[in-house]
Amino acid sequence: MSTHKHHQAAADRRAHCAVLTVSDTRTSATDRGGDAVAHALTAAGHTVAQRSLVPDEPGAVVAALKGWLQASAPPDAIITTGGTGIARRDTTVEVARSLVDKELEGFGELFRMLSYQQVGPAAMLSRAVGGLAGETLLFTLPGSVNAVTLAMEKLIVPELPHLVWERSR
Repeated sequence: MSTHKHHQAAADRRAHCAVLTVSDTRTSATDRGGDAVAHALTAAGHTVAQRSLVPDEPGAVVAALKGWLQASAPPDAIITTGGTGIARRDTTVEVARSLVDKELEGFGELFRMLSYQQVGPAAMLSRAVGGLAGETLLFTLPGSVNAVTLAMEKLIVPELPHLVWERSR
């Protein structure tokens, strides 16, 4: 089956999602990155069933992600924002990779390519990663609202129905 036919077959799929913000400085009132993720998902017809904000500490990130992944009804997709840079406390990517069984290398590659078009060589600092953790799609995004919007509009939202369909085949 061609990619076009796969997309047609998956077009009506909607995902139940969770959004995790990783930050030492944001609060639920100032979490614009998490708001942007949630808005993009709901605008596309997906459900944001869970949302949380944790400090930039590996234990807090892994506890939040494992809590959702090990639930009796885990979400179809988890999208994190924040903690993906190169500062010492940025560990979201390492935690996510420890949980991912099948990495979607193309996600990070495409995200950095698109980012380069907007911010130039600073795009190399983007450590976005995506993959399957069990049956759940897991994507890590930077905390920047511009980066979140780019990833959601150009990559995740257009492909999420297809990804949900593929992972269940």
